Parts: sequence; structure tokens; C-alpha cells
Amino acid sequence: RRHALDVARRLAEAGHDDPELLAAALLHDAAKGDRMRLWHRVGGVLLEAVAPSLLRRMASPDPASWRHGFHLYLHHGPMSAEAALRAGCGARTAAFIRAEVSGTDAPLLAALRAADEAS
Repeated sequence: RRHALDVARRLAEAGHDDPELLAAALLHDAAKGDRMRLWHRVGGVLLEAVAPSLLRRMASPDPASWRHGFHLYLHHGPMSAEAALRAGCGARTAAFIRAEVSGTDAPLLAALRAADEAS
């Protein structure tokens, strides 16, 4: 939760006031929730760097599996976008979360990514 607030704060401090961009900042990791443990995140980063195919094989869509956190690591963007849509956010907010924007929104997506990486 702190991370999402930090991302939104960084965007606001950089002068971004687009409500859909700020909503995306707050919701971009929503699918991770409390189901993704720190060791999933650390393992995901390491495996993504040295053995991405192993990471994909380890990921399980079964929420009861200890490997589900790796699935969330790999697929949290689209899952978070779907959750945002179900919660009433617009398609543009979901597109920012999925990182599927173009045109005039591309620089805003770049700002969102930079704020995310800096937090």
C-alpha cells in the first residue's frame, strides 16, 4: 500500500494531475495484495534475471499453491487492471495499469513507470 501511495505522490510532485493516471498509480499492484510474499518478489526478480523460463514454470495460477505468488509476480498487471475495471475505473485507467497506451498517453505511461521504478 505504501508503494502505491509513493508512486502517486511522485507523479503529483512531478506535476501530473490526470485523475486516471493517478488512479492507475494507486491500483497498479492491486492484484498482488497480501497473497504475494516478500520472498516471491525477491525470487521473482532473481529468477527473471537469470532463469525466466524457470520462473514461468514455477508460477501456478492455483491460489492454494505456494507457487501462486510467482503467478502474481508475472501477471499482476492485467489482473490489477481487471480488478480496477470491476471496481468502477475507466478503460483508460486499466490501460495505464496494463501498460497498453499510445499516442498522447505514452509520456504519461513513461512517467508512471519511472515513478514505479523509483519507489
